[in-house]
Amino acid sequence: MGFILLEYITIGKIINTHGIKGEVKVMPLTDNPDRYYDLEWAYVGNDDNCLQVYNVEKVRVIGNNLVLLKFKEVNDMNNAQLIKGLFIKVDRKHTVKLEPGTYLICDIVGCNVYELETQNELGTVVDVIKTPSNDVYVVKNKEGKEILIPALKSVVKEVLIEERIIRVILPEGLV
Repeated sequence: MGFILLEYITIGKIINTHGIKGEVKVMPLTDNPDRYYDLEWAYVGNDDNCLQVYNVEKVRVIGNNLVLLKFKEVNDMNNAQLIKGLFIKVDRKHTVKLEPGTYLICDIVGCNVYELETQNELGTVVDVIKTPSNDVYVVKNKEGKEILIPALKSVVKEVLIEERIIRVILPEGLV
């Protein structure tokens, strides 16, 4: 069975309306809210099978990591209310180019994690926790026990996205 990378990447969630002219308040689901300035259009919806294309008219990054978006197709508060709670998505090919050694969270989740030297399977990444200093991979084993693995170069030694494999050297006392 082959692995297919997700076609759409979620970059934000519309959390509220803003004003009477159809702007929406977006909580970015990306490390770089400035990426919205380069956005000409995006998909809006909940399900990848029911997405609608919206053209971006205006972007403003405000306050504590929030984005105000004005879509050309949304011209009043009532229409903005209709898309509240929906997600903003882009094609994988329109994602921000990542630095070598960095990965999209949606590509990390679902990877099997192995201890590098023993090749023991530790489990599967079920979530990634963002912290100020580094990400933390939440790995669940077959018995349902979770291990929190810091995503540090000293710990994460190999990431093979296509093969869905991550190899690590666990710090002493972690398990």
